[in-house]
Amino acid sequence: MHALNRSQLTLLALITVLWGLNWPIVKLGVTQFPPLSFRSVSMWLGLPVLAAVLWWMKVPFRLARHHWAETFRLGMFNLVIWNVCLVLAMRSLPSGRAAILGYTMPIFSALIGALWYAAPLARRGWVGVSAAAVGVALLLWHEITGLAGHPLGVALMLMAAATWALGTQMLRRTTIEAHTLTLAFWMSVQTMVVCTVLAVVFERHQWGTAGHGAAGSIAYNAVLIFGLTQAVWFTLARSLPPTASTLSTMLIPIVGVFSGAWWLGEVLRWQDWAAMGLMVVALGSVLWPARSAVG
Repeated sequence: MHALNRSQLTLLALITVLWGLNWPIVKLGVTQFPPLSFRSVSMWLGLPVLAAVLWWMKVPFRLARHHWAETFRLGMFNLVIWNVCLVLAMRSLPSGRAAILGYTMPIFSALIGALWYAAPLARRGWVGVSAAAVGVALLLWHEITGLAGHPLGVALMLMAAATWALGTQMLRRTTIEAHTLTLAFWMSVQTMVVCTVLAVVFERHQWGTAGHGAAGSIAYNAVLIFGLTQAVWFTLARSLPPTASTLSTMLIPIVGVFSGAWWLGEVLRWQDWAAMGLMVVALGSVLWPARSAVG
C-alpha cells in the first residue's frame, strides 16, 4: 500500500474534518431549502472563491479545446452525478447514514480498478474493501427491512458513490496536460450549470427566502467545500494511487455520524456502530505502515 507523507496526511485531516461536519450541515440546508437549488446557490457563491485560489496561485484558467470532451466526462463522474444524487438522497436519509453510504466509494473504486483497469490490489486493500462492504450490507439490511426505511435514498447514495469511484479512477489516469486546479475549476462550472438548469426546471415553484440554518449551510459549502477542500481533494486524487486516496478518507463518515447525532439528534443503531467499526478497519488497511522487507 502507498505510504502517505506528512503533507498528504495533513490535507486528508483537513478534508476529514470539513467534509465530515458538512453532512449534518447539508442535511440542515436541504430540509430548509429545495435541494438542487441549495446546491446551485452554494456553487454560484463558491466558484469565485475557487477562482481566487487559482488567481492567487497563478494557475492558468485556460484549457486546450481538444481537452474539453475528456474534461466534460471527468466532470460528470467526479462532480455532477455525485452532487445531484447526494442532495436528493439527503432529504430522506439521516445525515450519518448518508455519510457512511457515500463513503462506500472505496469499495467501488477498488473493484473498478481491479476488474476494469487491471490494477493490482494488495491483500490489505482487499481486507479494507471487504470490511467496508460488510458495513454497507448492515446499513442496507436496516433500510430495506425497516418500516421506516428509505431504499430510494440508499440507491441514490450508492449511485453517487459508484460514479465518484469511477471518476477518481479516470482522474488518476487522465492524460490532460493541465493543472489539477484548472480541471477542478471547469468541472465545477459544469456542475454548477447542470444543477442550476435542474433547479430551474424542477424547483422554481418552491423558491423562497432561505432560513438562517440554510443560509449558514450555503455559506459553509460555498467557501470551505467548493472553494477549498474540493480543490485539495482533486489534487490528492490525481497524485495518489486510487485505492490509497479513497480508503484513506474512510474516517469522514465517522465524523459525519457523530456530528449528526450531536447536532441533529439522530439516533445511532447498532448497525451504525458496527459499520463505523468496519470503516476504521478499512482506514487502517491503508494508513497503517507496511513492514519493511528484511534482507
